[in-house]
Amino acid sequence: MIGEEDSAAMAASLFLYFFDFRHDDIRGKSVILQRFSGEYQSMATSKEMTEGRTLPQIFYFTLPLLLGNMLQQTYSLVDAAIVGKFLGINALASVGASTSVVFLILGFCNGCCGGFGIPVAQKFGARDYVTMRRYVVVSLQLAGIMSLVLTLLTCLLCGDILRWMRTPDNIYEGAYWYLLITFIGIPCTFFYNLLSSVIRALGDSKTPFWFLLFSTVLNIALDLFFILSLGWGVAGAAIATVLSQGVSAVLCYRYMMRHFDILRTTPSERKFNGALARTLMYIGVPMGLQFSITAIGSIMLQSANNALGTACVAAFTAGMRIKMFFICTFESLGIAMATFAGQNYGAGKPERIWQGVKSSTLMMMIYWVFTFVVLIFGARAIALLFVDAGETEILNDTALFLHTSVCFFPVLGLLCILRYTIQGAGFTGLAMLSGVSEMIARILVSVLAVPMWGYIAVCFGDPTAWVFADAFLIPAFIYVYKRIKRIRR
Repeated sequence: MIGEEDSAAMAASLFLYFFDFRHDDIRGKSVILQRFSGEYQSMATSKEMTEGRTLPQIFYFTLPLLLGNMLQQTYSLVDAAIVGKFLGINALASVGASTSVVFLILGFCNGCCGGFGIPVAQKFGARDYVTMRRYVVVSLQLAGIMSLVLTLLTCLLCGDILRWMRTPDNIYEGAYWYLLITFIGIPCTFFYNLLSSVIRALGDSKTPFWFLLFSTVLNIALDLFFILSLGWGVAGAAIATVLSQGVSAVLCYRYMMRHFDILRTTPSERKFNGALARTLMYIGVPMGLQFSITAIGSIMLQSANNALGTACVAAFTAGMRIKMFFICTFESLGIAMATFAGQNYGAGKPERIWQGVKSSTLMMMIYWVFTFVVLIFGARAIALLFVDAGETEILNDTALFLHTSVCFFPVLGLLCILRYTIQGAGFTGLAMLSGVSEMIARILVSVLAVPMWGYIAVCFGDPTAWVFADAFLIPAFIYVYKRIKRIRR
């Protein structure tokens, strides 16, 4: 992994990579080459997690992921705060009205990227580096095709999607431009997340964090410039996000190719391989569909909430932004378990996967106690980031949403740990079915509960979905664990 002395050097040299300055001496003599399977690999930029104590390994691998996720959610909070404070409640509702649609499309992209990283992690754990590099090459080729197709389709359907969701007329235009620009930036999002997934598959979670830090700072700076200086409104917020991710994707690729010796390919390894492409699609597409299926339920829930009026949309938007900030720890633990499970599955060590699940669950419960205290007593104060103190209805609804959600956070934490562990072992179809469970739960709440009980039913939409998913994932994990133990024998 990257040494501590490299952290400041990396941040300072990001701009140098972009302009292609020579920087071969920045990292000094930190690359230690060892011979494996007749070839060299860089142990300074990758790390195996197939031996040693599981809790410290998962904790230290999760920490950069958590910091990265917190950076993303901090940006999301700042973005919504800038829009809400400077552009008003209608603009905030415009951003929030399309949130679940963005999750539907970008969630599919991110899920595919995470899935493409699983064979990389498995081959890295098995020390089959030639096949590992071929997987990386084919995943980049697939990403180019898939991102262009998705961009074309979503841009053509943008307006229809908002009408299907019953977006209020007074926020329709802002929501349309925000959504359209976000869709145009799909290739940037796809490649950035794919490159980060590949780097994490090699056991390095620090490098993606530094590029995410750069992306977040650039994003906030562009937000302020486009919204306050140029007056581009909600569209400016979307443009800032797309540009920052595009620049970060370019920098991440250049850095990865220069510094990860284990990823340097030969001409024969750069050829398209249909068999490997099918394997990647078999693992990646179900993971992407899992996010999309989950998002379909979220769209139904948000559509039901949109019908309750602009105030409920604004409260839902603020509550979701705050909730996403606090649950990123669960997501980070899950991503760490995907890599941990993938490497240990490839190394034929299923018992370590079970040990990892127990260690992750312990860390999750300790974090939940802290989060429960913060949100129960501080939800209303945090909501003041988005709206003025005079908006009492929105503040009360936001606090209600957060109080309801935090009580079910342990259910969500277990969901993330088990789902990503199952994915890391390669059983992505089962993980996708857990997304179906979530979708069914949200649809039931949207169709039956929201018309009857209103906003309080919206608050219970996500917790109900988490309970449904865990009811499927717990027996699914037991099945997977028994299966991989038999495979090892």
